[in-house]
Amino acid sequence: MKTIAQIAAELQGYDPQALRADDVNAFLHHLVEPVRATEELPLFSALGRVLARDVVSPVSVPPHDNSAMDGYAFAGAQLVPGQPLTLRVVGTALAGKAWAGTVGAGECVKIMTGAIMPAGLDTVVPQEFTTAAAEGHVTIAPDVLRPGDNRRFKGEDLMEGGVALAQGALLTPAALGLVASLGLPTVTVFRRLRVAYFSTGDEILSLGEPPCEGAVYDSNRYTVFGLLTRLGVEVVDLGVVRDEPAQLEAAFRAAAGRADAIITSGGVSVGEADHTRTMMKQLGDVAFWRIAMRPGRPMAVGRIAGVPSQAKSASSVDTASANSYQNDSNRTPGGAVLFGLPGNPVAVMVTFLAFVRPALLRMMGCSHPAPPLLRATCTEALRKKPGRTEYQRGWVTTAADGTLQVRTTGNQGSGVLSSMVQANGLIVLHHGQGNVAAGDGVDVMMFDGMI
Repeated sequence: MKTIAQIAAELQGYDPQALRADDVNAFLHHLVEPVRATEELPLFSALGRVLARDVVSPVSVPPHDNSAMDGYAFAGAQLVPGQPLTLRVVGTALAGKAWAGTVGAGECVKIMTGAIMPAGLDTVVPQEFTTAAAEGHVTIAPDVLRPGDNRRFKGEDLMEGGVALAQGALLTPAALGLVASLGLPTVTVFRRLRVAYFSTGDEILSLGEPPCEGAVYDSNRYTVFGLLTRLGVEVVDLGVVRDEPAQLEAAFRAAAGRADAIITSGGVSVGEADHTRTMMKQLGDVAFWRIAMRPGRPMAVGRIAGVPSQAKSASSVDTASANSYQNDSNRTPGGAVLFGLPGNPVAVMVTFLAFVRPALLRMMGCSHPAPPLLRATCTEALRKKPGRTEYQRGWVTTAADGTLQVRTTGNQGSGVLSSMVQANGLIVLHHGQGNVAAGDGVDVMMFDGMI
């Protein structure tokens, strides 16, 4: 397990006070490790989980050559370009059982979708491409198909003994269907990741408390809860922790004793008067960054050892559960990974989507943690200074020519959640990029599937 200093030494040009956004994910890739414990789940309980071992196909899919259409099966070598073909119908092949007869030259079999192809036949003409001829005969129009058309081959989807899904695959609805098509009722997955979260600060109000001067209601707690729930992790909600050393220590220690990762919001900026930053330093191996990005410049990352405190915390963490998890040999090694996010609501969401989400997916064992950026045409001019990465809230639509286009959704201030609600993606303006003219192409990070 490498320390923060060791990871930093391996990153070329590492500067915690001017860290490029691209370097953050590289750093986190070295910092986090996948969980090790596994469990076997029925398919109905496995959606969104990550495979812990390859799924090897016990059968071929499909198990036989079969018809892809309702129509007539025949030997395709009888087709002659530019000429119709008339065939005598000698039987009907239904799905679910093999047709036992034989088919000679000038003959065909009426066949249903999914039915096993009779021996010697390799082509299916859809019923709509035929006309009735003499009694018991059909005529195929000229040049409507080629030999071999509309025939599914045994194992063309999956061959017996092959890897159907690889370790690290996220189990999507399609993946569940694929496993079911193999006749497998269960899958082996990595255990669910546990992530603890709390907000910090004396100015934070919980819902139900009366408004007071200088205070704000805690929106971050609900935003992060939603992001984590969409990700499929087990969320340990620790609420709001006041800026008081004993409460902060108790919350950090209890969270680290119970979870694989800890997320906080607020208290990580340079020069802040609160105790959060000090407590992070005291309890763990933590780096404090000023990332060259907007919004979301301050961020803290590191590890905190899980030694449950006997003091009462501001949360409802039960000590028995914390101690039990701390002694679990299957938990993430090296203590809980810490993500100290900025306090502004939009900055919390941006840093989570850009950095924390890919890191948590890696901890979950997922082999493809970062979705690809899409390319869209920007419909308005955007001001941008080279030397930092900017994430602007955008609305992506399809233009008349079928290409993607994007515009911003209004006020881009880091505390303005309404423009995030109106967005369906982030416009990603990269570190070296300058001003964007209307009509220029830009990268976009779509929200669908993430939030």
